[in-house]
Amino acid sequence: MFYKYALEVSPSVMTGTLMSAFQISGMDLGNLAASYFYAYLILQIPAGVLLDRFGPRKITSLAIAVCALGNMLFGFAPSLLVAEIGRFFVGAGAAFAAVTCLKLTANWFPSRQFAFMAGLMMTIAMLGAVGGQAPLAYFISHLEWRAAMQWISVAGLVFAFIFWFVVRDTSPSHAIEKVFAPQKVSIFKNLKKLVKSPQSWWLSVYSGFAFAPVMVFGGLWGVSFLAESYKIPEHMAAQQVSLIFIGFAVGAPLFGHLSDRWGRRKPVMYWGTFLSLIAISLIIYVPIGPILPCVLFLFGFFISSFLLCFTMIREISTPMLAATAIGFMNAFDALFGAFSDPLTGRILDSQWTGAMLHGARIFSVEAYQIAFLTLPVYLAIAVISLIPIRETYCKPSYPSSLP
Repeated sequence: MFYKYALEVSPSVMTGTLMSAFQISGMDLGNLAASYFYAYLILQIPAGVLLDRFGPRKITSLAIAVCALGNMLFGFAPSLLVAEIGRFFVGAGAAFAAVTCLKLTANWFPSRQFAFMAGLMMTIAMLGAVGGQAPLAYFISHLEWRAAMQWISVAGLVFAFIFWFVVRDTSPSHAIEKVFAPQKVSIFKNLKKLVKSPQSWWLSVYSGFAFAPVMVFGGLWGVSFLAESYKIPEHMAAQQVSLIFIGFAVGAPLFGHLSDRWGRRKPVMYWGTFLSLIAISLIIYVPIGPILPCVLFLFGFFISSFLLCFTMIREISTPMLAATAIGFMNAFDALFGAFSDPLTGRILDSQWTGAMLHGARIFSVEAYQIAFLTLPVYLAIAVISLIPIRETYCKPSYPSSLP
């Protein structure tokens, strides 16, 4: 998860560099970033089924290697098409990250600890996102972006070998090891059970709308927006955007723990999403100056409450369907990322005044504010989509939800 998120957000500190290197527009850059999500989307449900059938160790070791090799191709890319192919393979490998971690959590820990452990997983993931912001910007400024990508790729190949030798699918002492062990399951049977559950659909829709603003703002366009809005260097803007992921890292396990203690999921998700809507609106449309770092942190902190929807879909799914159900939900996150980045780029291009710097397009603050109108709208829809979702009261309910 650390490695996956570092690679996912890395284009955010290279927007100008990439537009200049490949001589592309904002929409082209959005499509380049979306190439990652296309593969991520396509492979989410197959990833869950493969992990349920063969176990995390074998499948994920290969996935990490694919991720690293894809990033290596991206770093060597002589053209936009080759760069998009490279990012596609990065997304293909990354598609297994979240499902793997949540599957291993289900295999190694009691169900009552699932929400807290999932939050802890996202803490590590968001630290990876922080690493893909300011530290990467500093790395690129001293090494050049292509060389930086190659070193990161080599680190990924080393990590794939470590994963193979260290990770085990199940705990020897886990009381329900046999239930979660790799099993021969039918993809069609699993999907039929998921598709028949309205709860699965609503949770997935909520997840997609809630997380999309993090991907659009934190994963690609936020750094350049802050740099233009506050007239600061990109590496300083990257430091500011990193606060979103630090807030997420702090909030994810905290909300998981609080939800477990209160015995309820929905109220935590509702208030967290609502407060994140207020925070992102302030960031985009109000010149908050000195309190900007605080509000960025609070945006990441509050939106991390959305992660409880992964715990809820785990609670309504049979153990055999754990990874498939999570992959089904994660596919919606990828779907929104796949069209939101190019959509934002298209809107920015439509507002472009013709300004250029070092071969890259420069967009005005007003252009960003128009393009970012989708972000508070997404969060408002996410809040509304919580209404039909049934509370699980932190207890498994799969016998009646997914027979």
